[in-house]
Amino acid sequence: MTRYIYQLPDWPNFFWDHVKLSTLLAHIHQRQGHIMGTMRVLGFSVQNEAALNMLTLDVIKSSEIEGEVLNEAQVRSSVARRLGIHLEKYTQTTRQVEGVVEMMVDATQHFNEPLTDERLFNWHIALLGSERSLRNAYLKIGVWRDDLTGPMQVVSGSIGRERVHFEAPPASCLESEMKIFIDWVNHKHDDLDPIIKAAIAHFWFVTLHPFDDGNGRIARAITDWLLARHEQRAERFYSLSAQIRQERKTYYEILESTSKGTLDITLYLEWFLHCLDRAFDKTEQIIEAVLFKTKFWEDHANTTLNDRQKFILNKLIDGFTGKLTSTKWAKLTKCSQDTALRDIQALIVLGILVKEPSGGRSTSYTLLPLNRSQLIY
Repeated sequence: MTRYIYQLPDWPNFFWDHVKLSTLLAHIHQRQGHIMGTMRVLGFSVQNEAALNMLTLDVIKSSEIEGEVLNEAQVRSSVARRLGIHLEKYTQTTRQVEGVVEMMVDATQHFNEPLTDERLFNWHIALLGSERSLRNAYLKIGVWRDDLTGPMQVVSGSIGRERVHFEAPPASCLESEMKIFIDWVNHKHDDLDPIIKAAIAHFWFVTLHPFDDGNGRIARAITDWLLARHEQRAERFYSLSAQIRQERKTYYEILESTSKGTLDITLYLEWFLHCLDRAFDKTEQIIEAVLFKTKFWEDHANTTLNDRQKFILNKLIDGFTGKLTSTKWAKLTKCSQDTALRDIQALIVLGILVKEPSGGRSTSYTLLPLNRSQLIY
């Protein structure tokens, strides 16, 4: 019979190899400080754009980890409204999107507020409240699970060939276990590195698995809450969830192996820190993209452009998927093919667009390559 970490006599007295992690942890703090310092010296509009992009990414990718795909335009609109950031066009959202965004914005914007039972219940209601009629009618929302239908298990495989990856602690002990967790997570630990604390909180919460569903997304919200609390900044300029999404298989494997191991969680913490380091790589790319967008529109502040051209240029700057052809231009802007070609030709003359090498019927266009030397940050 499998023995889980929460069944060990000294649970939850985790320990780890401080010496082994010290160099990596120092590197993480250095990169974190560099990102925060970079954002502080950039303009307010650049900070807003970066924070909007990052929180949008965080919400989308945290849901994708659990196999749920959210509409990016809806998430972006919801985040922008809640943060008071102006968009040229807002998209109507669903209750599901609003709920996920509500949870993530509360976690990051109100980072100095303590974690409580009630706050976690409200997050759970926001996250899953719209799913009761769409999914399982028996899903208990806004309360701890009760295990009336059996133990909480993480299972994969077809019926008759199931594999149990993890079995959570019995529901009967949840109230006392969650009290210990919440007291610990709210308490200031002078001898505990705040990033290590965020990593432990993440693992500890998913191990307790206190809800019928949504535990992973709430664990990641708790992690973001603790990181924002450490930085004393509501704006998120990096997304751990986006990196976890890329490493989802490894993420689940490390959680499973750690849950069946000893209270020495060095390997898990090492993975967490490396994952965060890789998340910082993505942040640098996003900062560069935001700076490029800002500089592009500053350079073309006096350039005469019509609304169709501005619309398509923003799409290209934000990362247009696929190749831009005159047919796509006409469809996206609801204009004729001839008008689309005139719009494109005018941008080529202005030195904004260039024709890609392939010609003929597949003629496509792109922005001039980014001049990285002009981006100072």
